[in-house]
Amino acid sequence: MVVTVEVREVYKYPFEQVVASYLRKYPSPMEKRVTAVKTMEEKTDLSTGVIYRRRIAICQNVIPQILRKINILKVSEVCLEEESWLNMKERIMSMKTRCLTWSEYATVKEESIFRESLENPNWTEFIQQGKIAVKGAGLLNCFLEAFARTFLNQGIKNSVLIMEKLLQEQFGSPLL
Repeated sequence: MVVTVEVREVYKYPFEQVVASYLRKYPSPMEKRVTAVKTMEEKTDLSTGVIYRRRIAICQNVIPQILRKINILKVSEVCLEEESWLNMKERIMSMKTRCLTWSEYATVKEESIFRESLENPNWTEFIQQGKIAVKGAGLLNCFLEAFARTFLNQGIKNSVLIMEKLLQEQFGSPLL
């Protein structure tokens, strides 16, 4: 079974401000589970101006302790890889994120886009779709997928709240 999670959010701030806040979002006291973000690669395509970044996020393991009795789940940190393509001319940033930890047992992927809102060019639309599939855990597959769905839904809500707080702190009240 594949678990999917989707979100669409409109930030009432210009694209440049939203992207700048996103790129500075972690680590943050507002989200203690993300302990570090390291930029592994950054390059600009001189012909298009598109900025490519590959970052690794180090996160605390959120798997419940009872499940960590299973050997493969006994890790203190989880690594996520994010690739992003920022096109300032077209005002769009697309991202692909995947979990590097446990990749032989689970597929965890997110695809996200920040783009100028069709409703108002001074606003920014955020669209994200996440997919999780657990394999090779027998009867635990369904339980782990249900946990993942709950955790991802909470994570998305928290991420949106953090973005709103950062934007308000850095740029003041939203544009209406």
